[in-house]
Parts: sequence; C-alpha cells; structure tokens
Amino acid sequence: MTAPRAFLFVPADSERKLAKGAETGADALILDLEDSVGADRKPIARDMAAAWLAARAGSAPQGWVRVNAFDTGLTMGDLAAVVRARPDGIVLPKCTGPADLRTLDAALSALEAREGLADRGIRVMPIATETPAALFTLGGYAGSPRLAAMTWGGEDLAAGVAAKANRRDDGSWDELYRLARSLTLAGAAAAGVPAIDTIYADFRNEAGFAAECADARRMGYAGRMAIHPAQVPVILSTFSPTAAERAWADAVVAGFAASPAAGVISIEGRMVDRPHLVQARRILGLG
Repeated sequence: MTAPRAFLFVPADSERKLAKGAETGADALILDLEDSVGADRKPIARDMAAAWLAARAGSAPQGWVRVNAFDTGLTMGDLAAVVRARPDGIVLPKCTGPADLRTLDAALSALEAREGLADRGIRVMPIATETPAALFTLGGYAGSPRLAAMTWGGEDLAAGVAAKANRRDDGSWDELYRLARSLTLAGAAAAGVPAIDTIYADFRNEAGFAAECADARRMGYAGRMAIHPAQVPVILSTFSPTAAERAWADAVVAGFAASPAAGVISIEGRMVDRPHLVQARRILGLG
C-alpha cells in the first residue's frame, strides 16, 4: 500500500462532504468520528463511515477512521462498527503512548478475527502529542506492530497546558509546539515510519499554509493532514518529488549499484555517501 501524503479530514456524518472528499485527489480520507461530530450524531457517523468504506470503489482514496479517544468510553463501539468494513487504518486521538497502541492492537485483533479478516491488516496512526504527558513517550513507538505513521496535534496540547494560543502573532508555532513537531519527527524516524504533519487551521491563508508545508518537507515530514479540500493540492505538490529530485535520486541509486562496496561516490562533481543513498531511495519510494 502506498504511503499517503495528503490525509483529508471529513466528518463521517456528512454525505455531501464524504462525496466531495473522494473527489479532491487526497491520498486518504480520515472519516472523523471525533471532534467534528456532535454527541447526538456519533451513532449515525459510525454507520455512515462503515457504509462509505464498504461501498468504495477500487479507485477511491484510502479510508482511515479517526475514532474517539479511549477516555470517552466510545472507542470500542467505534471500532466494532467500522472494522467489518475494512478501513485501511485507524487514527487514534489523544494517544498517551505505546501502551495505548497495545490496547488498540488487541481490540483490533479480536474484531478482525470476528470478521474473518487478516490479523493486523488494519494499520494505525496515533496523534501522539495531544496531552502533555504524551510528549515524554515519543521515542518508544518502535516495534508497535500496526504502526503505519505518526502525527501530532497542537490544539488539545494547548488546552492541556492552559495556553491562550499555540501560535505567535506572526503565525509561527510557539516553542512547546515546535518541540512537539520535532519530537514527532524524531519518534517516527526511530520507529521506522513516516511522519505526517498536523493540520493548519487557517485554511484561507494559502501562502502561510504553503510555506509551512515546504518547511515540513525540508525537515523530513512525508505528508500532512488537511481540514479543507483546497489544502490537498498544496500538500500533494509539496510532498511529491520534483523532476530534479528524481533525477538526482536515480543517479545516486545507480551510482551505488555500480559500486556496491563504495562508501562514497561522486555525482555531478559532488561527493555522495551512504546517508544520501537512504535519502535517494526514499525519494524513489524504495524504502
């Protein structure tokens, strides 16, 4: 399965937004059962998410489901409703650390067995920084068997530390959230999975969003979550390799293939070493 670059949040109780989301070009839709759905609509959202997943065609984007957090008491009901429809993945909000993924893994395995599905066929992406305590666990996700990617969030984290805002007046992240963003990137790298950048709430600020996407890719992020269809093309463009990057990566991979014992080779007059080969393989989708 190709790793998504653009994840678009869609309220699972909106038939119109589900239909529109599938036409945006996003690599994956996150069918939301959590924040964008009112308490009285959550049973409806579960049913609609399962119906969309079951009915999607082969050309549809990947279907992920953001369930409600464990502390709501709704998570198991969410999972029971959607697993039979074979979602590609589960987004776990307010994840407090690897222990939460172990709990989720056990629940999913039981439901997969009940539905006759392959064990651990459903992947997981935790939103790993939404509580202050979770920041201290970001290096411990290696070995989580369902882990497909890691992402972070700044809105609930701001509430958790009683912050008035999580961004400065110029739109840049405040220090705590810059730390969360960096630690998520390092934690994902340590676990061997892609890091996906968080949402950008001011969806009308196209220039600010594009600049922050470029910054995320420069840092090492592999994609981003979107809250509005207009953000999807920016994500796809920013997190896709350019022709020049592909040409460089092809040359590096070919150069090391021709000299497999070499630690350093020359490409266009510049010295290239093994870490550059890792970068080149990632650009080409070779792992």
